[in-house]
Amino acid sequence: MQRNPWSTLAVLAIAQFMVVLDVTIVNVALPDIQQDLGFTASGLQWVISAYTLLFGGFLLLGGRTADLLGRRRMFIAGLLVFGATSLIAGLAQNPEQLVIMRAVQGLGGAMLSPAAFAILTVTFKQGRDRNIAMGVWGGLAGLGGTLGVIAGGLLVDSLSWRWVFLVNVPIAIVLAAIVPVFVAESRVRPAGGRTFDVAGALLSTGGLLAIVLGVIRAEPLGWSSFEVIALLIGGVALLAAFIRVESRSPAPLVPLGLFRSRGLTTSTLALGLNGAAFLAMFFLTAIFLQQVRGLTALETGLEFLPMGIAAIASALVASQLVTRFGTKPVQIGGAALSVIGLLLLSRADATGSYALTILPGLVLFGIGIIATGTPASISAVADVRHEEAGAASGVVNSGYQVGGALGLALITTLATSHVTSLVTGGASPQEALVGGFERGLFGAAFFAAANILVGLSAPRIRPTAEEMAEAAVAA
Repeated sequence: MQRNPWSTLAVLAIAQFMVVLDVTIVNVALPDIQQDLGFTASGLQWVISAYTLLFGGFLLLGGRTADLLGRRRMFIAGLLVFGATSLIAGLAQNPEQLVIMRAVQGLGGAMLSPAAFAILTVTFKQGRDRNIAMGVWGGLAGLGGTLGVIAGGLLVDSLSWRWVFLVNVPIAIVLAAIVPVFVAESRVRPAGGRTFDVAGALLSTGGLLAIVLGVIRAEPLGWSSFEVIALLIGGVALLAAFIRVESRSPAPLVPLGLFRSRGLTTSTLALGLNGAAFLAMFFLTAIFLQQVRGLTALETGLEFLPMGIAAIASALVASQLVTRFGTKPVQIGGAALSVIGLLLLSRADATGSYALTILPGLVLFGIGIIATGTPASISAVADVRHEEAGAASGVVNSGYQVGGALGLALITTLATSHVTSLVTGGASPQEALVGGFERGLFGAAFFAAANILVGLSAPRIRPTAEEMAEAAVAA
């Protein structure tokens, strides 16, 4: 049966929008989740990190599985996993239940998202129509992030935090029901048989989980404790085993030869640092606005809104600047704006004017984070062979997700330990939270500043129209 490609795009876009929305919609609900389920200050980050780690860790495996078993089949399976775990997360009665469901939800996203993109690329032939479809796909990130904070605020204030998860259930059910009508099945039939490299996915994700847990446990136990050292060493050992497995696998998740590309290597690092700065800033600021400044969840979402608008505008302008000046100066300039924005935001306190102490930092950071990510995404695919562009996109997307989880763990540990130190020294709880917020944003600014150095070592590329289209996906 012949399907209308634009109807197919609409179904894919709604599903991808749901996945993107889920990242920011949860942030504004964090204080309510913490109070209702009894999360510790350091444990709360796992509501975000569990999702991003499993999503990033299994993204490459999800893409390969979709190619081999059927893209529409994996898309529907991912929708059902995402919907089912959203339902259980919305009904969670303790922190452990919620974190486990968020992890499995991330696995559902890793099944759904690469399958959706693969369907999109085989639905539209290269040229004008594909470029339009890619533009719609790339724009979902900025739109989903912006609307997520507003939708999250509305749901939390009018219903409860549980609805930031439950809202996904009817969407997933309806999409899973209509996908066979609007989306055709497609798959790859390899000559050498189907291989999935499950070992590579398990080793990489297990290693990253061990390292993140080690960083988190360092706050209550100290960096010299046996548990922390064992987790960190074990994580590094698992990642070393992952590299060994990939170097010997006939069909690796990550072709190690890709990293001979300077553009891909620097881009993966840049996007990882971008993810670390962004998730840390969003996590800390959402809690700060509600617990220190006393805002409701909806008011918090509205205060984030100018940052989202600035990010969307930055995406439009950055692509034009890259075409004119090349990737390198835009990437360095974006990183510099991110640093300035974070430092300005770190000056916020409990009573200062929003327009003077919070708004400028949010707007500059929103501009800078996209102006850094757009040229990095373009560089990632610029000198990679066309047949490896999909793998390169998967690598940089995984880098962003994993970098965000690791960065969030480090920054949360830094901020929480500073809050504890201030309270022990006699500061009031509010003063301690302000101090922890400031210290955490300094850490996020360090990640953004490191991106200036990465930008200096990145190649300067003036992309073709085809590379711009490919980069819209990697972004």
